[in-house]
Amino acid sequence: MIFEADHPTRQRVARSILEHGPSTAAALGERLALTPAAVRRHLDQLVEEGAVEAREPRVPVRRGRGRPAKVFALTEHGREGFDQQYDDLAVQALRFVAETGGETAVREFANRRVAFIEDRFDEVTTANPHLSPAEVLAQVFTDEGYAAGVRALPMVNAQHAGEQLCQQHCPVSHVAHEFPQLCEAETEAISRVLGRHVQRLATIAHGDGVCTTCIPATPTPTTTKKEKVS
Repeated sequence: MIFEADHPTRQRVARSILEHGPSTAAALGERLALTPAAVRRHLDQLVEEGAVEAREPRVPVRRGRGRPAKVFALTEHGREGFDQQYDDLAVQALRFVAETGGETAVREFANRRVAFIEDRFDEVTTANPHLSPAEVLAQVFTDEGYAAGVRALPMVNAQHAGEQLCQQHCPVSHVAHEFPQLCEAETEAISRVLGRHVQRLATIAHGDGVCTTCIPATPTPTTTKKEKVS
């Protein structure tokens, strides 16, 4: 197993990449208060294990003279180290639900699973009044293991276009690959708590590096929160 208990620092390095996305060795050292030598040692081991790969940065990161610093990103194998250990059991259970209860039963299960979004949204909003609704959602998802963050969308005609919810990790991605109802229920719950139509642009479950959801700046007047799924 990649992230064993006897390698806590290595796990911290991998988790930092998971939560912050592809990172340089310098950025990792700064975030984790590690020496450059220590970061390199753990990165070398993670690369050797196939958990992390070195990439050329999309925007060159300069480190003085010489070539731009490489960034280190989690591989699919690396992500598996953070996934739940019972994926196979969960898939088998949902297959049974589908066979015995049909599509309706699968959708009901999916809705119940994402009930935490609506259950916790108001609570987190009240506790963090300085956060935008999208940032509240990111906190809710992060608390559930999704390592989520928010990015501002580019301005359109000098107007704020909205935000993008980015989930660097999905604890149910392997299950959602076979049962997309999980992703669909999640998107619908996001739309309900925000009171606007949102669009899922990418999902880890279907091979993308991150789950992204476009959240427009203007709420949809006709959209209201539905009753929470009990």
